[in-house]
Amino acid sequence: MATNSDEQAQGSSGRAVNEVVDLVSRLIRFDTSNTGELETTKGERECAEWVAGLLEEVGYETEYIESGAPGRGNVFARLPGSSTDRGALLVHGHLDVVPAEPADWSVHPFSGAIEDGYVWGRGAIDMKDMVGMALALARQFKVDGTVPPRELVFAFLADEEAGGKYGSHWLVDNRPDLFEGVTEAVGEVGGFSLTVPTREGGERRLYLVETAEKSLAWMRLTAKAKAGHGSFLHEDNAVTNVAEAVARLGRHTFPLVISDSVAEFLTAVGEETGLDFDPKSPDLDGTLAKLGSISRILGATLRDTANPTMLKAGYKANVIPQTAEAVVDCRVVPGRQEAFEREVDELIGPNVEREWITKLEPYETTFDGHLVDAMNEAILAYDPDGRPVPYMLSGGTDAKAFARLGIRCFGFAPLQLPPELDFASLFHGVDERVPVSALEFGTKVLEHFLLHS
Repeated sequence: MATNSDEQAQGSSGRAVNEVVDLVSRLIRFDTSNTGELETTKGERECAEWVAGLLEEVGYETEYIESGAPGRGNVFARLPGSSTDRGALLVHGHLDVVPAEPADWSVHPFSGAIEDGYVWGRGAIDMKDMVGMALALARQFKVDGTVPPRELVFAFLADEEAGGKYGSHWLVDNRPDLFEGVTEAVGEVGGFSLTVPTREGGERRLYLVETAEKSLAWMRLTAKAKAGHGSFLHEDNAVTNVAEAVARLGRHTFPLVISDSVAEFLTAVGEETGLDFDPKSPDLDGTLAKLGSISRILGATLRDTANPTMLKAGYKANVIPQTAEAVVDCRVVPGRQEAFEREVDELIGPNVEREWITKLEPYETTFDGHLVDAMNEAILAYDPDGRPVPYMLSGGTDAKAFARLGIRCFGFAPLQLPPELDFASLFHGVDERVPVSALEFGTKVLEHFLLHS
């Protein structure tokens, strides 16, 4: 006869699996578009209050906090564990999403439609899928009286899509008590499968666990010159100076830098596929492209990037403006910031000034320890032929804030994906969607992980 602890370890009830698809669909129906401006960002409070209500419905005591501005809603709930000697595990997800234009989509981006085996809508994979899985499991654990091996802190957060100034970073600066006792954390973007061809002619699913992130650094370039009439000769033109600097940056290829996380990933993929990922190879990018669309994310972890995203100048067709500006999205490999800035200064030249709008540090940890063992066991429990591997995310997450408290962070939002799905294109893309089967798989894996963490 199975004991209560045996039943918990196997995840006996399945209640979370039964409701996760509906929860993700309902989460998507909250339009939590984060424009980056306080005046136009919406929906976070309503969504957070709904999440809090579902947690309170099953017996949690929740805390709702607005992080630095009205409506920037966050919800925290704790589930005690059996051991008081171990640090707590933070399970976090953000409620905000990037905006979406309905006219571009096959379905309305905030419909949460369940069609053709997918849940559709903005946030389906970034990251209301993980929010739904964590919420479903938190509810199941409370109803079943499950006691995990360590305390779990569930956090549902605001403002990740604009860098967390009114979300995770505000909470770390102003409410560090919310993270008392937390030593490790899991959130986005990791645990998803990548199907690769094997050297034997078959296929194998690798599950990419995020152990590192590049820095997030948004930079403003400004050029100033003498204003004048558009019909005159102008040797010094602010628009020209900024445009030339932007063009040089946008076309520049930064040097190849292989971090520990990237090196481990390349080694693992090389072992499975037989492809040569030698860092000294002149065609490393081309070899990586053989892995398909995910290479856009993976390739960006091999070097720094500086992508121009915004331009601003002028107010009339026949007036040379005094000032011109550009915004550049910079992502820098760990350990490269000083060298990166020197390289940028050489590229933009003396006639353009730069300043950081947002500058968040990179993060990297090792792929080892009890928590990694628990991830491996959870994946293999439901995909015995799978292989978890570490990787670096080219973007940034709320982990950057929690790392400032000394919390060890991983991206682990498990999904088993169809090989043909262009997963990378769904992030901030049109027709964002997540397979129903992936949500059900991920909920089982996450349950197993949390009960063995």
